[in-house]
Amino acid sequence: MSTLNPVIAEVTRRITERSHDSRHVYLARIDAARIDGPRRRKAGCSNQAHGFAASPQGDKGKLRHGGTPNLGIVSAYNDMLSAHQPYENYPALIRRVAREAGATAQMAGGVPAMCDGITQGRAGMQLSLFSREVIALSAAVALSHDMFDSVLFLGICDKIVPGLLTAALSFGHLPAIFVPAGPMPSGLPNQDKAAIRRRFAAGEVGTEALMDAEAGAYHTAGTCTFYGTANSNQMLMEIMGLHLPGASFINPGTPLRDALTAAAVRRAADITALGDEYTPIGRMLDERNFVNGIIGLNATGGSTNHLLHLVAAAGVAGIRITLEDFDAISRVVPLLARVYPNGYADVNHFHKAGGMPFLIGSLLDAGLLHRDAHTVWGDNMDAYRNTPSLDEHGTLTWTPVTQSGNPHILRPATEPFSPDGGLRILSGNLGRAVIKVSAVAPEHMNVEAPAVVFTEQADVVAAFERGELDHDCVVVVRFQGPRAIGMPELHKLTPALSVLQDRGHHVALVTDGRMSGASGKVPAAIHVTPEAAAGGPLAKLRDGDRVRLDASTGSLQVLVDEAEWTARTPATHDLSAQHAGCGRELFALFRNAAAGADAGAGIFNAAVNALS
Repeated sequence: MSTLNPVIAEVTRRITERSHDSRHVYLARIDAARIDGPRRRKAGCSNQAHGFAASPQGDKGKLRHGGTPNLGIVSAYNDMLSAHQPYENYPALIRRVAREAGATAQMAGGVPAMCDGITQGRAGMQLSLFSREVIALSAAVALSHDMFDSVLFLGICDKIVPGLLTAALSFGHLPAIFVPAGPMPSGLPNQDKAAIRRRFAAGEVGTEALMDAEAGAYHTAGTCTFYGTANSNQMLMEIMGLHLPGASFINPGTPLRDALTAAAVRRAADITALGDEYTPIGRMLDERNFVNGIIGLNATGGSTNHLLHLVAAAGVAGIRITLEDFDAISRVVPLLARVYPNGYADVNHFHKAGGMPFLIGSLLDAGLLHRDAHTVWGDNMDAYRNTPSLDEHGTLTWTPVTQSGNPHILRPATEPFSPDGGLRILSGNLGRAVIKVSAVAPEHMNVEAPAVVFTEQADVVAAFERGELDHDCVVVVRFQGPRAIGMPELHKLTPALSVLQDRGHHVALVTDGRMSGASGKVPAAIHVTPEAAAGGPLAKLRDGDRVRLDASTGSLQVLVDEAEWTARTPATHDLSAQHAGCGRELFALFRNAAAGADAGAGIFNAAVNALS
């Protein structure tokens, strides 16, 4: 058995020590919420009758008299999101399997699910990050009836899984299993799609060619196949022990997918407080699981959004994670996967090459993962080395994965693509920022160029189209932070900046907004904090100021005389036009209460801290 890497051990120790008081308060709170027997039996007769009035007669009898578990279903199903459309039929399957297992299951409630791909560059994107909080609140309402002994969470995409995880931890006395739906089969290769986007940005092809490419890539039900936040979510749920082993990347509508869902239902029934394997999520997920998540993020080149989401969700459970923890872990965890945008492969290719079971096994063998982290499947990570399949009788089985099926996509920790994970924390007189460099070529890791300052994403695109950015430059897009306009993603900039880089210019992006899991080959210092709207240093920048972004040394500096810089008054920007329309006026409460990006950009942790 491999010894745990000393840096991983030390970071975990620091998190545990830092979290001691808040974690103690959290655990005491969820322990007090545990009861013996079915939770619904503590309610009055009228309360219970309301809760099972619409149930079929067989279920009604169990709900009324039995000591059997009742599973809650919280679903992010809707028809518009390809990733979530497969969930339409899950409740019927879950109820059937629950009955076969001697339990019952009820749809507890739905949560909203928005698609960042649809809202990119549009007003709705400003609701995206805070939809995480809305999802958590919605799931909390669904579970507030106190009818359930365990919960199955159905969610895939960007803010949905972090929101559901936040809610699950707020009901930490309940066991919880996350049930994926899987990625769509491979369509137009992601690199081909990206090439068409760049050609469109350069004016070489028209709208029809672009639409053909996009529709060819996003072509059926299932998660988008590139390795963005949605698929990073699935990786995290597996490596943190909240999925069944090997469940993340099985395509929708297949017998294996249904078999894994059925197995999740049976397991959810087994781990309630009514049995001998009680596994409340609030105790199951501890510092080791969250560190494992950060390790997985680095080993796969995952989404930068999780430097927000993991911090925010962990805080709800009393676990204090800092950006420095990410940085320290990134420096010792090697990059083991090349999945677009960090390579040509998509997540289906990754899964076929050995996927999560090979990745987890390799990290365990190298002492780069907490083997003793508890999971919904057992007391350690060993089972997560195995991949699921159906035997000749249709029975679900798991077999070990010991070799990569394609070393161009997936490698062991002894032969990595890179010795580190590619996530960096930048700091300097412009504040603190995050950068993902796993897809950035070495010659682009250090950019020094004059700043071109914007306050609107659309203005950057317009300036590019007018030829005004056809030179070395650091594009600064400020007043995009959580308190300004909700910290939208700025993916509309990717094609234009890529074109400028391809023309031989030294180009970088600096913003207090987000770029997410599809951060690519152009160096981007994102999540800059303090944000401009809070008077952060970005608000002092002027066009022509020389900015240096050095990912190698972790530096983000403006090269202005210190006395002059200190004397400058931060600029302000009228954001009122950004605060109305498309529901944005309803989110003022979230903007006003949001924490900084380094604290997860959420609204809940201050309230949770007050309880500590």
